[in-house]
Amino acid sequence: MQQTIEQFDKVATFCREIFVNKLKDYGSAWRILRLSSVTDQLFIKASRIRSIEIKGIQKIEDGIKDELAGLVNYSVIALIQNDLGISENAEMSFSEAIRLYDQHLSRARSLMIDKNHDYDEAWRSMRQSSYTDLILMKINRIKQIEDNNGDTLISEGIDSNYIDIINYSVFGLIRVLFE
Repeated sequence: MQQTIEQFDKVATFCREIFVNKLKDYGSAWRILRLSSVTDQLFIKASRIRSIEIKGIQKIEDGIKDELAGLVNYSVIALIQNDLGISENAEMSFSEAIRLYDQHLSRARSLMIDKNHDYDEAWRSMRQSSYTDLILMKINRIKQIEDNNGDTLISEGIDSNYIDIINYSVFGLIRVLFE
C-alpha cells in the first residue's frame, strides 16, 4: 500500500506540473466551460486512449500517458466547475486555481487510499484496457446524471464519478510510468 501512495504522489506531481504550466500559458480559460463540455473533453480523451489500445497505432504524437494526465486534470477542472459553476469571466487567480486543484486531488487521493485498503490493490491485477473501459463507463454515467439535471435516485453523485476517473487514470499512469 505504501508503494501505491508513493506512486500516486509522483503521478500527482506529474499531472500538477502539466496543470501549472498550462495555467501559466492559458490562464483559467476553462472557467467558461459548462460542465457538460468538460465531460465531453473527458470523453474525447478516453475514446482516443481506447482507439490507440484497439488499433495498436497512433498518428498524433501525444500518447496514452498524455491523455491519462489530461483525464486527471480535466476531472479536477470538472470538480472545480461543479463546485463554483461556470463563469462568464475566465479569470481566476493562479493561487486560487492551484489551491482548488490541490484540494480536489487530495480528496481523490484519500478516497484511493480507503478503497485500496478495502479492495487489497485489486487494480494492480487488472488489465490496462479495463481502466479505459471503466473511465468510459463513468463518463457515460456522468452524461446521464447531467441529462437528469444532476438528480440521482440511488447512485453516487457526479463528483464521485469524476473522482473515480482521476483514480483510474492515476492507476493507468502508474502502470505506464512504473511497470
